[in-house]
Amino acid sequence: MTDVTQSVETGAGTARVTWHRARRPERVLALGHGAGGGVEARDLQALARTLPAHGVTVALVEQPWRVAGRKVAPAPKTLDTGWRGVWPALAEPGLPVIAGGRSAGARVACRTAGELGAAAVLALSFPLHPPGRPEKSRAGELLEAGVPTLVVQGGRDPFGRPEEFPPGPYGLVEVPGADHGFAVAKRAEPDQDRVLEIIADAVAAWTVSLGSPG
Repeated sequence: MTDVTQSVETGAGTARVTWHRARRPERVLALGHGAGGGVEARDLQALARTLPAHGVTVALVEQPWRVAGRKVAPAPKTLDTGWRGVWPALAEPGLPVIAGGRSAGARVACRTAGELGAAAVLALSFPLHPPGRPEKSRAGELLEAGVPTLVVQGGRDPFGRPEEFPPGPYGLVEVPGADHGFAVAKRAEPDQDRVLEIIADAVAAWTVSLGSPG
């Protein structure tokens, strides 16, 4: 189906939502981007291409700072404000909304899931800690999401390898050989195309495991 782009005014400025609609949607998966890039990230685009065939409408959310052309992400509080402002548009179709995102976007989804009434959280490349600083753990944000949560993490992510994650009420899928952007080395196995398939297949299966809405 034809993608639709929508501008949404928030307390942090104008955000933008690009809808990739399922023909018979059962839920919405809202995906925010990271602090170092936008919705063109390979994993976000792979999910936008794949999930609509599984009854999931994907909404790619561009934070106001990206829409305004700025290069540096604002403080977490401002990111949360932007996400909250977009939420009514995400919920407008009347379907359960999964809050998701990659990196900083995953943190936003975790922090706000409870207050916004998210059905679940998808955390792609959750930045468990700054590279080389495991003592600066952000595990609390993940552990306190309060809703069904899936983490999809690269096996060599410097922001937190899968084995570094503490036990908790969430699922974790390791993407072998992938870094923070889910990139893999040339001639690696699995290769780049297969890595994106692994991510999309895992997320599709997880959305099914959440059960039928209602």
